[in-house]
Amino acid sequence: MRRILKARFFNTLSSPPLLSHGIHVLYCPDSVGIVAKISECIASRGGNIMEADVFVPQNKNVFYSRRKKEAMRRILKARFFNTLSSPPLLSHGIHVLYCPDSVGIVAKISECIASRGGNIMEADVFVPQNKNVFYSRSEFVFDPIKWPRAQMDEDVLNLSKMFNARKSAVRVPSIDPKYKIAVLVSKQDHCLVDLLLAWQDGKLPIDINAIISNHDRLPNSHVARFLERHEIPYHYLSTTKENKREDEILHLVQDTDFLVLARYMQVLSKSFLNTYSKDVINIHHGLLPSFKGGNPSRQV
Repeated sequence: MRRILKARFFNTLSSPPLLSHGIHVLYCPDSVGIVAKISECIASRGGNIMEADVFVPQNKNVFYSRRKKEAMRRILKARFFNTLSSPPLLSHGIHVLYCPDSVGIVAKISECIASRGGNIMEADVFVPQNKNVFYSRSEFVFDPIKWPRAQMDEDVLNLSKMFNARKSAVRVPSIDPKYKIAVLVSKQDHCLVDLLLAWQDGKLPIDINAIISNHDRLPNSHVARFLERHEIPYHYLSTTKENKREDEILHLVQDTDFLVLARYMQVLSKSFLNTYSKDVINIHHGLLPSFKGGNPSRQV
């Protein structure tokens, strides 16, 4: 197994004149915790990771890494890929963190996962310019016998407290209950179809309670047949400028964990959002924020 890692890191604060860019290259046998140790080394000297990519080709026990550091703002996009199949006992976990930015967050997340025998497979980190905010999402594999679910919750809670997190959560899709969702869609099907196919393939940890649309679909359409085959309720609610049918929508989605707008071409009111009071994910076709509306390509 051979691992190839590229990493870039820098600080979100304005660049003092003495701050420099650095590149680190490592070639060694592969083992658990290499990413954590590199991250810890950089953070201990006041550096910040900006970007990291890891790749593990098959049947080679070799680790390659390349890291670059610079001061100023930080945007980290890290990808860790392992081409080997996961052993049957390994499970996948997902950790998300939203907290004030500080030095060493990536190192602590990596250390937490590695200390329990886990391996990071993919990580995305974003720190907006001139804002003291840190976002991260990490996917990892782990042995549930070595890292029980209750212990994982305790470890993540400790991370949350350490960085005064505004939001911190970990999920194990194969163990945790699935999210209950409803999907709102208008006339065009492509976003809805992509979502349904991913759900059918088991790629999304969700149960779809309902599809709600302001456009009717013929009974013999491919979407209607798919929904009927999988016993997913379809609700047609015709809307007007004066009546968006929001009370009826709220009734239909009251038992959901979040909503997905799959190219839903209606604007939900502030009253609706406050009443629903849960997350709403918008799959938007537009080129925001410059080109809003129904025909962004034509506007360009």
